Amino acid sequence: MSTLSIRDLDLAGKRVFIRVDFNVPLANGGQEITSDKRIRASLPTIRYALEKGAGLILASHLGRPKGKPNPEMSLKPIAAKLSELLGQPVAMAPDCVGPSVEAMLPKPGEVLLLENLRFHAEEEKNDPEFSKQLAKLCDVYVNDAFGSAHRAHASTVGMIAFVKQDAKQAAAGLLMDKEIEYLTKAVKNPARPCVAILGGAKVSDKIEVIQNLMKVVDRLMIGGAMAYTFLRARGEGTGKSLVEEDKIGLARDLMAEAGPKLMLPVDHVVAAELKAGVETQVVNTVPGSLMGLDIGPKTVDAYTQVISGAKTVIWNGPMGVFETPPFDKGTVALAKAVAASGAVSVVGGGDSEKAIKSAGVADKISHISTGGGASLEFLAGIELPGVAALEIGANSGEGF
Repeated sequence: MSTLSIRDLDLAGKRVFIRVDFNVPLANGGQEITSDKRIRASLPTIRYALEKGAGLILASHLGRPKGKPNPEMSLKPIAAKLSELLGQPVAMAPDCVGPSVEAMLPKPGEVLLLENLRFHAEEEKNDPEFSKQLAKLCDVYVNDAFGSAHRAHASTVGMIAFVKQDAKQAAAGLLMDKEIEYLTKAVKNPARPCVAILGGAKVSDKIEVIQNLMKVVDRLMIGGAMAYTFLRARGEGTGKSLVEEDKIGLARDLMAEAGPKLMLPVDHVVAAELKAGVETQVVNTVPGSLMGLDIGPKTVDAYTQVISGAKTVIWNGPMGVFETPPFDKGTVALAKAVAASGAVSVVGGGDSEKAIKSAGVADKISHISTGGGASLEFLAGIELPGVAALEIGANSGEGF
């Protein structure tokens, strides 16, 4: 099955409900936006719909208000920032459903921002009645919140069934389109050689990703603390490094399944403790009193050689504790290698995005995902409910 894009729809004169991701960090009791990155990421879809003559209803969650109103998690500051970025008024609704919202529905060219969806517990419960109330606000539904596509909530899944039931259309926004395009290409039909770089703390967080990518990639390079569970499974000394003792057997099985396709660090930057300015050493095997905190220069060279010959690179997770210099060197070196490779490069959100940006090469990466959890599940081959619900021929609403 395939999904419609917002580009496929006639939006003129229509009320378009756009599920955006305005889950931005706030300070000063919820009054100050400390990063407007997610708001800016939504602008191409919002501007496109306005240019096509639509009236817009924007909806998002923010934080974890536990199903009841919380002034510190109101979207009011986002309405003000969005108005500034768009150069036009953005009306702020007092709620996300009900008569007060219906009285404010936008005309063509107007923008209405609904209050935090999670002020209603029914949002996360994917409640049918709440979904129906959201659906009746619009003529067209667009999901542009990839970061929430792995959640089966009312605004990402439930309301779509009612939209389709009423013969209305549901489609992906421009940001969602881009996410699906790049991630699908990376895991379904990559240009080869295709290589993956996986880091982070725990094997348990990425079991499904490793298993799925082993079917896809030509080489799989492991870094970060998760490497030490694999090295322990191979019988190597890991000192005080983080090891998931209960996952050693699994790591052994994964290595047997992957064979030479899986690459592990051959040297390590170690220290007695994790803190800036601590004395470090480079070792081939981690001594008992020390902990591995970054990949070493031989590993950087080996991984860089593989990356330089790649046509597709998938990256999720840093190679060391990159937030604390000097344990950022391995991550930065590989980020620069990916940027210089000329390969189609797809980087997961969250820490992976921070790592790429800390290396100063974000503008040379083909695609940096806006959804950490969602991109991880996509790479693991797990169906994302928010994407599946958009597919042509998906649930039309029967049974509600």
